Amino acid sequence: MRRSVHALATLTTAALILLPATAEAAHGEFIFGGGQVVENPSGCIEPRIRPLILHNNTNEYALVYNGHNCTGQVIAVVPPGARTTQVLGSSVFVA
Repeated sequence: MRRSVHALATLTTAALILLPATAEAAHGEFIFGGGQVVENPSGCIEPRIRPLILHNNTNEYALVYNGHNCTGQVIAVVPPGARTTQVLGSSVFVA
């Protein structure tokens, strides 16, 4: 199961890299556990909340990394409108 999640995350990341980049932030907001709200997020965000609880209320996919500054492995791909809880999540990237 772990390998299939990693393979899916790798394929999704590759697909996102191939998509045309936009100069604008994602429209909407991230809501993290603990009540932190990030309006129109872009780039790498480190909420520093454990476990990492993310409500992706944007129009973009969010990638959850197990390392700080969006390093390490992608451990979750969160589509627009979805939620996730990641015990090992340290940072989130949105294009």
